[in-house]
Amino acid sequence: MSFVPLLTADQFSSVDQSTLTQGVDAYGQVLNTWAAIGNSPGLLATYLPFLRQLNGPGALEERVKELVAVRVAVLNHCRYTTSHRYTSALAKGVGPDDLTAIAKGELERFTERERLALQLAEEMTISLPMVPVGRGTTGVSASVRDDVQRVFDAAQRVELVMCISIWNALSRFHRVMALDLDMPAPPALVEDQL
Repeated sequence: MSFVPLLTADQFSSVDQSTLTQGVDAYGQVLNTWAAIGNSPGLLATYLPFLRQLNGPGALEERVKELVAVRVAVLNHCRYTTSHRYTSALAKGVGPDDLTAIAKGELERFTERERLALQLAEEMTISLPMVPVGRGTTGVSASVRDDVQRVFDAAQRVELVMCISIWNALSRFHRVMALDLDMPAPPALVEDQL
């Protein structure tokens, strides 16, 4: 059962209605995450455009964004986020074998750029919360940070770190909210990692 009431379209604040309409036009329904967010008037109107900007075309290739989003969702053991990110990645051309490999942490099949992005995602998701500032200012290993800096330009690094950060936040939000799936469940090989 959801942690908050899930609003129907007519229950959203007038400030969120335009954004909600755009979202429903794109997805054909009010997604459960939006229905939860709608409890805080005005938040959806900020959230959805930001997420579209971050996940859409930019300095960082969309494939990398999709790969790290799936990895973060799986590492946070969030079924709802994983179902959304898996569906999105498939729609953007990422193959099911790649997505299963990401879920299992089998990163050797990916390019150097993809592996580095996935390693950064893993360190930001698992290691960073456990590393006090006294042991490491950034919370990630110097080797991964240096390699990411070598391979990605500044704009790409900003988008990569923001993408990893937002999916950490959202997978934790989705998990605590206990949202039912509104997209297809991930396949069993991916679900087994959750």
